[in-house]
This record gives sequence, C-alpha cells and structure tokens, in this order.
Amino acid sequence: MDAPAIEDHAALGDGRTVALVDRSGTVDWLPIPSLDSPPVFASLIDPERGGRMLLHPVADFTSRRRYLPGTNVLETTFTTANGSVRVTDALVTGVAGRLPWLEFARRIEGVSGTVVMDWSVEPGTVLGMSSPWAEHIDGNRILRVGTVNIGVTGLDDTEEDATAPRFGGRIRVTEGSRRTLTVVATHDEPLHLPEPGNVDIGIDRTVSNWELWSRTFSYDGPWADAVQRSALALKLLLYAPTGAIAASATTSLPETPRGGKNWDYRFAWVRDTAYALRALARFGLREETHASISWLLRAVKGDHAELRILYGLREESSAEPQEHDVPGWHGIGPVVTGNRAATQLQLGVYGDLLSVALAYAAEGNVLDVPTRRLVSDVADRVCDVWRQPDSGMWELTELRHHTSSKMGCWQALQAALQLAELGQAQGNPARWRREADLIHAWVDENCWSERLGAYTMVAGEDELDASVLLHAPSGFDRGERMRSTIAALRRELGHGSLLHRFTGAEAEGERPFVACSFWLAAALACVGDLREATELMDDLVARSNDVGLYAEMMDEDGSFWGNFPQGLSHLGLIDAALTIADLSR
Repeated sequence: MDAPAIEDHAALGDGRTVALVDRSGTVDWLPIPSLDSPPVFASLIDPERGGRMLLHPVADFTSRRRYLPGTNVLETTFTTANGSVRVTDALVTGVAGRLPWLEFARRIEGVSGTVVMDWSVEPGTVLGMSSPWAEHIDGNRILRVGTVNIGVTGLDDTEEDATAPRFGGRIRVTEGSRRTLTVVATHDEPLHLPEPGNVDIGIDRTVSNWELWSRTFSYDGPWADAVQRSALALKLLLYAPTGAIAASATTSLPETPRGGKNWDYRFAWVRDTAYALRALARFGLREETHASISWLLRAVKGDHAELRILYGLREESSAEPQEHDVPGWHGIGPVVTGNRAATQLQLGVYGDLLSVALAYAAEGNVLDVPTRRLVSDVADRVCDVWRQPDSGMWELTELRHHTSSKMGCWQALQAALQLAELGQAQGNPARWRREADLIHAWVDENCWSERLGAYTMVAGEDELDASVLLHAPSGFDRGERMRSTIAALRRELGHGSLLHRFTGAEAEGERPFVACSFWLAAALACVGDLREATELMDDLVARSNDVGLYAEMMDEDGSFWGNFPQGLSHLGLIDAALTIADLSR
C-alpha cells in the first residue's frame, strides 16, 4: 500500500495535536497525545506498520470536500453509483477549550440512496517502538499502544480481526440516517468513553467554537479567504498548553525524491514565531498573541546569550535527532525525530526576536522589566557578534558570512532603537545606532555583486539566496538594489511564479520553496511594483490544495513536497497579503 500525495490531505486540530485526512477518508497521521509525540497513526510514512483509520465506501466512489466555513472541521461527500454519504470529521473541543483527552469524531450521514461503508481503527507500531494490542473490557473496544490508550465507540457493526490489533467493520448508510464513529485516546491515564449523543453534540460545539474564533479574526483586505484559511492553519500549529507555534505538523516528508533532506518540523522556530506573532497581533487575536510571546520570552530568557533558533513545544521536548527503521513517504527516507539544527548559530534570529518584542509593544502592550532588560542585552550581544560567520537561515552546516543574517542583525538593532523610543528598552541606543550603520555599510560593500546585479547569499561570492527578500519589508532596502536583486532571483532561481531557496538547491533535487514565492510578492510591493505583486499573489493563492493548504515545497505540476501543513508557507501568504494591502492604500 502506497501513501497518498501530500497535497491530498486536510488537517484537523484541537490545540494539542494535528490529524491528517486524505481524500479517501483515511487518517494516516496522528501523534498522541501531543503534536510532537511519536505518531500512533502514521501510515503516511510507514504504509505497512504505521497504522491508520479508514472510513469510505466499499464500491468505487468519488469524493469532494471542504472545511466548514470559518472552521477546521472537514466535510467530505462520497458519491457512488448507489448513493452518497457525507462525513464530518472533527478533533472535538470542549466547552472551555480543548478536552482533557483526544476525541476524534466522524459523523456519517446518508444523503441519498444506500451506500455500504468500510471502517477500521488500526494503530501502528509508533515508528517501530511499540507493539499494539486489542482487548475488550466490560463490552468496550480498547486498543493499547505503549502508554497510549484508545477507545472505539459509536458503531456496533464490528467484524473482529483475530490476526491484527484493530477494530473495523462494514455499515449500510441509508438516506436520512446519521451515526458517529468516535476514537478517544489518553496517554498514561484513565480512558473516558463518551456517549454517542454527546459526541454528536461535541461536533456541533467544535464547529461553533471555530466559528467564534473566526468572528474574532479581523481582516477585510485582498485575498481574505486565503488569509483567513492561513490563519486557521496557523491556529492548528499553535500548541495551546504552552503557546508555542510548531513549524509544521509532520516529520520526514521529503524535500527531494533523492531523500536525505527529511527533517522533523514539530518544533517552534524563533523565526516562524516572530512572523506568526506579527500576524496574530494584526488580526486582533489577543489571547494567541500574548500566549505565544510569553512562551517565546520564557524560552529565551534562560540563556539569551546563546539564543537557540528552535525550541521544543513542551519543556520536556527533546531535539536530539533519532533515525527510525521505517520506509518513509513513498519509500523516501530517512524518517527522523528531533532536529540537528537546534544548536546552530544563526544570527538572523536576533532580528526575529526583537521584532517580536517591537510588534507586541507597538500594539499598545507593555513589556515587563525582565523583557526590557532582555531587549537591551540582546541588542548589545548583536553589536558584538554580527561580524561572525553563521549557518544562515537555511540551516546549512558550513559557517559563512550570510547576507540575510547580517541584515537580520541590522533589523534587531533597528527594533531595539524603536523600543527605546517607545520607552520600552533601556541601554545604549547610540551604540546600537552606530553598529546598525556599520552593518548596513558592510553589507553594501561586501554582499553586493555588480556582475549579478544582486545581493548575494554570502559575502564575496556570486551565489543567490531568496531569504534576502525578507529585508525589503524589514526596511533594509526598498530601492534599486532590491529591485535589481528581485530580477536576478527570478532569473536564476525562478520557475514561473515559484522560487528555489538558493543557488544549487535545484541541482540537489529540491523543489521550489513556497514561502520564497510569497516573499517575492511582498518584496515586489515594497519596491513599488504593486501590479506585478498582485498578479503574482493571484497565481500563488490559486496554487493551494483544494482546501487551501500548503506544504513546504511545490513543483510546477502542483505536487507538494516537504512537511505539511507548513507554517512558513502560510505566514508568507499572510505577510504578502498584508504588505500589498498596506502599500496599496
């Protein structure tokens, strides 16, 4: 059995974990209990032993699906020669937020005729680390996988499988009928088995909860539907217990058919968090903004002198890389947990961190005294370290003088200066201003190629890097040099409306990086090419999958590559839309 295409998936979440559902109604990815936990259902990357939940017609069928408007609740309609069935999938939320347990609910409604449906719940081996088993306790169907307990309720048409730890069966769905299949799970604690009627109410409550959240969301500019869907995707990646925002919901979905570039993105990057916080604040989402900036500041205050580029979603999260003996998506390995980039030096992260503090303060919020000290300490640190080589934004192993890292240091000092003007930072602004001027002059002298007519990837070389586009919106350059850089990037790294990350990425088998294309749209707007920026955005928005989601990378044929859904891709869309809207006024 082969895994479906990445773009065939929709994502569901409850503030703690994320499930992926494909067009056939198969759940092939679900970590339990948390997003960064090992996946109990993972046939996406381990087709034979990874585990899945099935729900689809026995006969040949077609399917169409959508998110219910303003929600992360999925509605799929299956049509066969004999009738049609509507399935509503939700990770159920409670009256006051997420439930204490995981509750995946599937409402099955007969729309027309009679349709026979197959269903099953089959946990996997958790990347080869556990052996699941099934048992009946007081008439209840229970599955165990290590310390994860799973209950299956709601459908009585069960065919026992004596050869596998699974429950499944076959049901007849007639016009007007309505039933629910529910999978509940806990980790190392007792298991609550809900009443079917309460589950049905819970689905409606979850829809209402999402609708309420979307009414709080505030944006009425261009591409409003895509911006709202991207905000909903980011909400799925926000780990509610701590406020951390994961970069993506998966691990090890490959960036290239050659394999090797398979990473675990279920961590919170300072960079991604910075972009997300600016968007959340702009959309009036006060609770998420406060929770996320508080998490970020707690994480970095421990040792801001050695600021990390990424942190675990939970205090007990480990970034220590581990490779697992499973085949990977379409056999493209390796499958890994953890991320080796956690200890890298990336100077641009300082700009990300201080821009977060500035965005928060600019919204009328007040920084606490330790955070004000942090701003000053980080600014002083930048003054000392900006001359050092680093790994750059793309987490490369060779230390070099990356242009976008220097620009990020300039951005950090500019943010510190603005915070000082707001009375929310103390220190030595004169020094910060002087070093910012030195950085700008150094980049102008060492990171510009007359031959290419572009800012380069690293000082003194003729390679290109799309991440310099981020520093049109940051204000480093909105003039002719940035305009010329845009032209060079499109010429050297472009594939139609899409961009590769840097010189050599295509030769390594990578597909174009989705976020880079949105950065291009924002940069075009910043240099005054609003018409071209708008046309590019129209094209990129149309390239999402059928439910408005993006992965990390995308080929010209529309196929997705890399982890999914990818927060940075959706953040790129949001930032480009906001930038174009602001500059069009």
